[in-house]
Amino acid sequence: MAQQVILTGIKPTGMPHLGNLVGAIQPSVDLSYSQDKQAFYFIADYHALTGLKDAKELSQYSRQIAAAWIALGLDPERVVLYRQSDIPEVFELNWILACFAPKGLMNRAHAYKASVQKNQENEESDLDAGVNMGLYTYPILMAADILLMQTRWVPVGGDQVQHIEIARDVAQYFNRQYQREVFTLPEALIDEAGAVIPGLDGRKMSKSYGNTIPIFAPATTLQKLVMRIATDSSRPGEPKDPDKSTVFQLYRLVATEAETEAYRQAFLAGIAWKEAKDQLYEVLNRKLSGPRERYHALLDDGAETLDRILVEGAPKARAVAQATMKKVRKAIGVE
Repeated sequence: MAQQVILTGIKPTGMPHLGNLVGAIQPSVDLSYSQDKQAFYFIADYHALTGLKDAKELSQYSRQIAAAWIALGLDPERVVLYRQSDIPEVFELNWILACFAPKGLMNRAHAYKASVQKNQENEESDLDAGVNMGLYTYPILMAADILLMQTRWVPVGGDQVQHIEIARDVAQYFNRQYQREVFTLPEALIDEAGAVIPGLDGRKMSKSYGNTIPIFAPATTLQKLVMRIATDSSRPGEPKDPDKSTVFQLYRLVATEAETEAYRQAFLAGIAWKEAKDQLYEVLNRKLSGPRERYHALLDDGAETLDRILVEGAPKARAVAQATMKKVRKAIGVE
């Protein structure tokens, strides 16, 4: 049986946070050890240009993402790890797919709709204020990333499912037009446990909300962030609802089943918030201390190891990309 392709990428916009770890990175790392799957992982550096225009930061963040994945268990010997910017076929396919993607599909994309809604709330006369074409056509570039590698499975958080649906729709438009199966139809692979990760304030963990827990923050910073998590006004000894508590929800993501059950019982018995947060810090630090050490060691290496790994991954990814583009060019009549 031929291996199915699994692909995922992370936009380099700063140090990954706990939501990234649980919702995307860890499931992707776990899947990379599946014998029946060929795994591709990429740094989506060109995607970052929709908002990040600082060259030094883009380069730094790209290395941080690579270091994060490797520190958290991704084995570059087992998978193809590469930079999006090293695969020129992505951008050729991006234009071709743009000619098959209905404008209405882009109008419904979450990121664009969120920008329009923000402008409405701010009573902007131009509802497209601050929207560049990169943001507007973002789903097409993501579709190119996915379809180019003939991807079957894309591990994503629940809020990213729409991108996979758009890629699938565009692939179907193309396949039907030329009456051949040029592209594999991708499907989202969602880890339900990490679909929505609450942040320090109870809202979805997001850099835009400033409520994240960076994965590789120093232990002292990690402890301070845990102590900032919003809680209700219940006092020690008063029963607490674990299912409505951000502290509990974060704990269950990183603890064992036995630890989680004991923690639940402690909530029902009225554990004090200070003690509950101390226990959350302990399990988080236990999980993150080893990866944190490996992460900083990779970055302190002068980036030589990371750059070498990414450079070695590029030709492996391009071999697949070029094979796909040969099919695409033949289908549209330019080869």
